[in-house]
Amino acid sequence: MATVQLSEAEKVYVLHGIRDDLRVDGRSCEDYRHMEIETDVVSNTDGSAKVTLGHTAVLVGIKAEMGKPRPAQPAEGYMEFFVDCSANATPEFEGRGGEELGMELTNTLYRVFNNKRSVDLASLCISPGEHCWLLYVDVLLLQCDGNLYDGISIAIKAALFNTKIPKVLITEGEDGVTEIELSDDPYDCVRLSVDNVPCIVTLCKVGPRHVVDATLQEKACSVASLIMAVTPAGTCTCMRKVGGGSLDPESIFEMTEAGKRVGRALHGPLKALLSQEEALGQKRQKVGFLG
Repeated sequence: MATVQLSEAEKVYVLHGIRDDLRVDGRSCEDYRHMEIETDVVSNTDGSAKVTLGHTAVLVGIKAEMGKPRPAQPAEGYMEFFVDCSANATPEFEGRGGEELGMELTNTLYRVFNNKRSVDLASLCISPGEHCWLLYVDVLLLQCDGNLYDGISIAIKAALFNTKIPKVLITEGEDGVTEIELSDDPYDCVRLSVDNVPCIVTLCKVGPRHVVDATLQEKACSVASLIMAVTPAGTCTCMRKVGGGSLDPESIFEMTEAGKRVGRALHGPLKALLSQEEALGQKRQKVGFLG
């Protein structure tokens, strides 16, 4: 994870501000930084999105390919994740510096998204036990200024909303062999439901309080963090603690309640924004991920 070095005076300044619910950039403890979301930014994917959260920028591309269902879930499709920590995001990712973080992020994404409670994996099944859709989710970190988990999860949900999977026609030939035909019409496609897809809310314990969407400076003052996956209904589907410090039971309860509250409030505007952008169609102004 990208880090910054702070002097003791700077840490005291950050701690005192958070104690008084006034962070360095003027936010309260449960406020996110300015967020920008753009979908359909990579042309050779079935769904894509770019999210900028403060100075953290994440690009997600989703590619749908036909595969064979897993033996344990013969009537479901599944997702594969890959996180690339670009050296452009921070010099600490040069060489193999970002591999460990990339693996940690990938493992968390599997736990959060690759289950039927989060994504309707049954809708990805073409023929049980034989064919299904496999979604390759590629995540690229373009800039790193803290709160990667939240930014990545929002970008994945936006990319899933944008994903269009070709309709499949299954026919049986004269010799009894099943034939699969994909529709050539780009508008004849299947959309994934993102109604239950969670977003990750990361709460950092800083002094006696906790904050969401922590910057690198605030992260340097944090003893530990709680990562929560929260659905639009406010249900927590996954939780893990990161960091070397400890959290007392009372703090965990307060952070859990705050995470549910913040996560529930995050989904409504996100869904409205995605629907509004899609309604613009070809009229919307595209910036592109290099813009």
